[in-house]
Amino acid sequence: MVGRRYEGDVLSSFVTSPQGQALVLKGETGVGKSALLDHTVGLAAERGHRVIRATGVEAESDLPFAGLHQLLHPLLPQLSRLDNGYRGVFDVVFGRSQEKPPSVMALAIAVLDLLSLAASQQPLLLVLDDGQWFDTASAEVVGFAGRRLSGGSVKLLVALRSDIPSRLDTAALPELSVAPLSEEEAGVLLDRRHPGLDPQLRRVVLHEAQGNPLALLELPPYLRGRPAHGAEAGPDYPGVPLPRRLQYVYGTRIEALDGAVRTELLRGALDGVTAGPAAGHARGARYRMADADEAAVRGLLDIDPISGDFVFRHPLVRSTVVQLATPNERRAAHATLARFHRDDLERRATHLAAATLDPDERVAADLEAAAESATRRGGAVAAVAWLTRAAELSENHADRSRRLGDAAFLAGQAGLLDRAQRLAHADLVPGGGESPAAVLAAAYLALYQDGEVRSSRRRVMAALEALHADGPREGDETAPRLITLLLAICQYGSDGAAWQETREFLERLGDLVPARSLIYRDAWGDVVRHGAGVRERLEAAFADPRDLELWDVTRLGVAAYHLDVLGPYRPYLQRVVDREVATGVMSAGMTMLHLIMLDQLALGEWDEAERTGLRGLELATGHGHDLFAHHSRAYLALVAAMRGRLERARELQAAVDAWARPRGVGFLTQITDSVGTIAALSEGDFETAYLYAIGITTPGSFTPYAHQASRTLLDLVEAALHTGRTEQARRHALAARDAGLPDISPRLALVTYGALAMTTEDAEEAARLFERVEALPDADRFPFELARIRLAHGYRARLARGPAAARRPLTQSAEAFERLGATAWTERARGELRTSGLPARASSAHLATLTWQEHRIADLAAGGLTNKEIGERMHLSPRTVSSHLYRVFPKLGITSRAALRDALGGAPAPGTG
Repeated sequence: MVGRRYEGDVLSSFVTSPQGQALVLKGETGVGKSALLDHTVGLAAERGHRVIRATGVEAESDLPFAGLHQLLHPLLPQLSRLDNGYRGVFDVVFGRSQEKPPSVMALAIAVLDLLSLAASQQPLLLVLDDGQWFDTASAEVVGFAGRRLSGGSVKLLVALRSDIPSRLDTAALPELSVAPLSEEEAGVLLDRRHPGLDPQLRRVVLHEAQGNPLALLELPPYLRGRPAHGAEAGPDYPGVPLPRRLQYVYGTRIEALDGAVRTELLRGALDGVTAGPAAGHARGARYRMADADEAAVRGLLDIDPISGDFVFRHPLVRSTVVQLATPNERRAAHATLARFHRDDLERRATHLAAATLDPDERVAADLEAAAESATRRGGAVAAVAWLTRAAELSENHADRSRRLGDAAFLAGQAGLLDRAQRLAHADLVPGGGESPAAVLAAAYLALYQDGEVRSSRRRVMAALEALHADGPREGDETAPRLITLLLAICQYGSDGAAWQETREFLERLGDLVPARSLIYRDAWGDVVRHGAGVRERLEAAFADPRDLELWDVTRLGVAAYHLDVLGPYRPYLQRVVDREVATGVMSAGMTMLHLIMLDQLALGEWDEAERTGLRGLELATGHGHDLFAHHSRAYLALVAAMRGRLERARELQAAVDAWARPRGVGFLTQITDSVGTIAALSEGDFETAYLYAIGITTPGSFTPYAHQASRTLLDLVEAALHTGRTEQARRHALAARDAGLPDISPRLALVTYGALAMTTEDAEEAARLFERVEALPDADRFPFELARIRLAHGYRARLARGPAAARRPLTQSAEAFERLGATAWTERARGELRTSGLPARASSAHLATLTWQEHRIADLAAGGLTNKEIGERMHLSPRTVSSHLYRVFPKLGITSRAALRDALGGAPAPGTG
């Protein structure tokens, strides 16, 4: 290979390496990537590797898992050696089963297992050309698997065009850039393949090819015999970018073909027949070009040495064939291909959509069925295109409107918000006002992009009034979708009056409201007043998630979060979320990430929760979903506050509050107030914590339709107790009991009994209540709340029964806080342990956490100075001194000034010598 010594060395090392690995070749069209693939295949064959090749096909880039099917088809006989679970995964994605599709991760793990099995007998090399045309789902799986090949004997080599974006661009696989040849190398290649060129023609070819090997090989036969002037190859040769120049070269050969041969090439091109050598290609149900020897003679086709089928010599040949065909020729070819694929729902639909010109209800129904199939397999983006085409081919306005509404809804859920709005407005009738589907799309757009919860609610209610007056239409999902959107708007608004009005409105709609929507209404709104019995209704609705539409799973998951029973449903969410954020229902995927994060947060998996939150934030930001982005920031702020990372928590809190409060997004402002409460509790600033907590709900009551009112029960009680407001704390704990909170959710049972134990004056009653907390079957599912209750238990036990009685709950509390990474809470629990008899001396690590100013203030306080005296010495106000000491105490693991001297251990302040 001319000019490819470095690339050859890299690929030789790649093949001879004993470790499995992946490598991406990236360069412009015609730069020689395919030649390098061929070279690598030869090296691998010499070393006894089994080689499987696949080629991405533009015509299949929207068909979910089409690329993966092609790549793995030669290995399908190995499936019988896999366990039932992995076989089932492949049955679903390859259309042999109607089960719910697996997540990208589950599928990729199954693929890795299949590859490992195949490579156990012989080293395996997978070669993927034109990877930029791999469908998104397949690309996600290939990328995931490619990152995990080390330790085995499977290698993956992928070629990508640098001028076409690909999902594999972000797969984080090692890359080898394939650059054009240098001028000297280009001359060597040209002279070797086309010796004896006229000097002037040689200069033109080198100038026009600019080091592109394919151009160097293809231009001379075309230009020979044509007049050349300067840098131009002739009056008929257009000076356009290289790929189009090459298409022009191929075009002259294609136009010279017999009409029947051109038709065969067109059918092959439209059905995605591969280009280049295809050793190991899947045979599949792909159209086989026949009687095309003339095209092979003209250098447009090659013969696959394995199957004997015609294949295109280069992807540009395939593209040029399609571009040169007339619309009528393309439609006729698609019609033939639709008949050829009569048993393949999605492929047949693809060709029918392109072949049909006039409205045809039969074709529209086939497209609708294909869209449903694609949605269930995670191909929501493809489904939107098929539904849109189905609407265009509908024979009556009702079906057209319904299909456009479905397409608009699915586009919105897939994160294609602008497209959703265009589709909804496509159904407008002049002078007929805004259609319900248009209201649905516009309101989702306003909610997701700008957090609009005020005017949108009125628009949605007006659209529902109109639908109610007209009566329900069979098969039309617009009304249920509008109802769900109305409830979502109310949830984010968290306005009591709006919620109450909506409940009354839904009562008037009667049978128009689905049973599931009533679950959403009661769980999303106010579980304190309407949560009784909802858990049982939720369990019945969630009996088998595989029978539910994806958005229903997500909505029921939100209800499960409000009822604190999300845990059993999280595994299902984790299985499908990767697929949905890649190619499916984007909004559902982002909500799933929130739900997964919340369950991780509840279970104490805080590192994982933070990673999930950052993933959700990146996804929402990239799709322009400001609401979901700030929602993710709010939960990340909560994690930071619980961990004691107060600067980060308050930075996020301020950003969310500044966005949400002017818009009236009460759901998020309640979370920011909760962040303020937890952050203040973490640093021992109980007065500030109390002020934040009563901003959510007043002591002794639970603000209607404020979802954080019950969730901050323990926060308010703890802040009230530490600021001497024992009467308010007790009143709030009793209000929780009287409202029946323990019957609503396991978490509310835990914090209610904990609050009652912390606030009662009767020591025996407190002991019984603390025992009841420990006996709750789900108590350990909420380790942060349980650890805080144990800390309070230990403190109270020490005062009532002495240090020995306090050590067990305090030890459990300290260990739990340490496992969670709640630094300030850990130090507070350790301080109580020291007070109960353990060594009180602080470690050097604890001392190292003090700033110079904190250490100096602690020294002066340990010496007996008052806050006022310390302030006069350090030119600080007494309040500032007090704040510094609040931060010093948990860092040193103490709770009083009297313990400062022992905690400091006589260590000098930094900088004092």
